[in-house]
Amino acid sequence: MDTVSEFFEASALTSGDAPSVVFGGTVVGYAELNARANRLARRLIMAGVGPDSLVAVAVPRSDTLITAVLAVLKAGGAYLPLDPTYPAERLTHMVTDSRAVLSLRTESVATVHLGVPELVIDDPAFVAACAGERDDNVTPDERLASLTADNLMYVIYTSGSTGVPKGVALTHAGVADLVSTQARVYGIRRGERVLQWASFSFDAWFWDFTMALMHGATLVMAPQDDLMPGESLRDTMLRHGVDHATLPPVALSITDSAGLLPAGTLTSTGDVCTRALAAQWSKGRRLFNGYGPTEVTVGTSIGGPVEGVQEAVSIGSPWDGSAVYVLDERLRDLRDGGEGELYLSGSGVARGYLHRPGLTAARFVANPYGPPGSRMYRSGDRGRRAADGELYFTGRVDDQVKVRGFRVELGEVETRLESHPAVELAVAVLAGADASTQHIVAYVTASGPRAITAAEVREHARAALPEHMVPSAVVVLDRMPTLLNGKIDRKALAERAATAPPEQRVVPDRAPSSESGTPAGYHAGDGSGPAPSLEELLCGLVAETLEITEVTPQDNFFELGGHSVLAAKLASRMRKELGVTVPMRSVFEAESLAELAVIMARSR
Repeated sequence: MDTVSEFFEASALTSGDAPSVVFGGTVVGYAELNARANRLARRLIMAGVGPDSLVAVAVPRSDTLITAVLAVLKAGGAYLPLDPTYPAERLTHMVTDSRAVLSLRTESVATVHLGVPELVIDDPAFVAACAGERDDNVTPDERLASLTADNLMYVIYTSGSTGVPKGVALTHAGVADLVSTQARVYGIRRGERVLQWASFSFDAWFWDFTMALMHGATLVMAPQDDLMPGESLRDTMLRHGVDHATLPPVALSITDSAGLLPAGTLTSTGDVCTRALAAQWSKGRRLFNGYGPTEVTVGTSIGGPVEGVQEAVSIGSPWDGSAVYVLDERLRDLRDGGEGELYLSGSGVARGYLHRPGLTAARFVANPYGPPGSRMYRSGDRGRRAADGELYFTGRVDDQVKVRGFRVELGEVETRLESHPAVELAVAVLAGADASTQHIVAYVTASGPRAITAAEVREHARAALPEHMVPSAVVVLDRMPTLLNGKIDRKALAERAATAPPEQRVVPDRAPSSESGTPAGYHAGDGSGPAPSLEELLCGLVAETLEITEVTPQDNFFELGGHSVLAAKLASRMRKELGVTVPMRSVFEAESLAELAVIMARSR
C-alpha cells in the first residue's frame, strides 16, 4: 500500500460498521464513511480533480470534513486546508499562490471570493447528485491519471520569513512509514478512541486523522469551543473516553491531568515539553514527546515513554524510514555529542515549497550520508545526540519562534506592520514567561507627521494575519534603539518587552470615561471599600490574567492583549473563583467585559 486511500480502504474493509468518526451526537461507521467518500470522489473526478490537482477545503470540524478530505485523496487529488476563521486576504493568497483548481465548502462557511470554481457539498442539489453515484471504491482506471506515492497529498502554508506565507508540498511517500511508526509505538487497537484536537490548517491534524482511520480506531471530533485547553478540553476527553491524544505543551499546561487517558497514551508536540509537564503527565499514562516540522510528513522522531522527572526531555529517535543528522556548518556529523543543526531525511521529506524553486533549493539539500540522489531538510533547529543515541532539541539558529505551539516567522509579522502607510519601521519580539503566556509584542515608529495608534496598527495586522500572529501589544516609539553599527537593537527591545511593568504591556488607546479623567473600572488597590460588583470582579480577573493594572468594563478582552489560551484561563478562573460557568463562545463573542458580565449574571 502506498497512498492514504489504500490504507483507509484496507482499514474500512476489516472494520465494517465499527465507528470511524464521532462528532457530537453523530456516529459514522467505517463502511458508511467509505461509501460517502467514494460518492463524493466520483463527483470530484467529474469536476476535473486528478493526481497532483490541489483542492481547497473550507469545511468546519465535523464528520463532513473527514468525508471531504478522503474524497479528495480517493480522486487522486491533494487537499489545501483553509481555516474559515483566517482573514479573507490570507485565504485568497493561499488559493491563488497554490493554483488550486477547485474549492469545497459547506453552506455555513461565509463565501470568500477565491477565484476558482467551488462546490458547496451540503447544498441539497449537490447532495442529491452525490447520492446517485456508485459507493464502491474508486478504481485506478476511473482516475484521470495514475496515482502513486510520489503524487501530492496535501499542501500546508506556514509563516514566511520574507513576509509571504509559503506552501509546503507533501506527497504520499511518507505515509507507509508514518502508519508503521504509529502501530509500533502506540499499539493502537481497533475501537480505541483518538482525539482530533489540532486545527485543520496544521499537519498535526493529519496525524490525528491517520492515527485513528488507518488503524480501525475511532476519531473523536468536537466543536472548537469544546477543545479549548482547561476544563472544556478535559470534559470533552472524559465524556468521550479518549484513549490517545496529541496535544501541545501550552494545552497541557492549563489542563488538569487527573483521570485523563487512564492507561492510554499522550503525545506532547509542537513545542518544548518541560520537565514539570513531563513529571505531571507521565503519571497514569504513557507520555511521548514528538518532533518534526511541517516540511516532513508530520514528524521525524519520537521519544518515550517518558518516566518521571528528567534533566531534559528528549525528542527520542527517528521514525521508521527516517534519519536525523546533527551537523556542523560544514555538514560534518557531530557524533561526539556536540551541538549542531538538525538535518532531516527519509521517506517523509516534502517535495519542497510549492512554486518556490529557489527557496526549495536552499532548504532541501543533497544528503551526503544517504543513497545517491537522496535529500535532507535543513530544519533551522539546533540539537545534540547523546551517547545513547537519544536526540535533544536545544533551540533555533534563526528568528523563527513558537507562539503557543504555532510556528511564526517574526519577519512576516514585521512586513505586515510595515505595510501600514503610517508605519516606517516595525520590530516584533516574543514575550511571555511560559507557553501559556507567550505573545508577540511589536514596536513601531511613524513614517510621517501623522500620529498612529496601537489600535489601528493591530487592526491592520488582524486583517491579514491569523490570530496567533497578531501582536498582543503594539508600542509606538519615537525612534528605535540602535547598536553602534546603526542596526536596530532587537535584543534591547526583547528585554524591554520581557521586563516592562504591567501598565506598559498593553496600550489600549482608550479615552477617559469618568469626570476625573480616569477610566471607570478595575484599578489595583488595597481592597478596601464596598463589596465589588460582578462586573468589577470580572475586570479584576482580567487584569490579573493579562498582568495589567487597569481594566474597564468597556474594554474588549482580546483588544487588551488576550488570546485563545488566556481566554481559557479566564473562563477557568471565572468558574473556580466566582462560581460562574459560561460557554467559551460567549468569552470570544462578547464585545466588552460589561457584556460578558451580563452573560455571567444570567448564568448564575
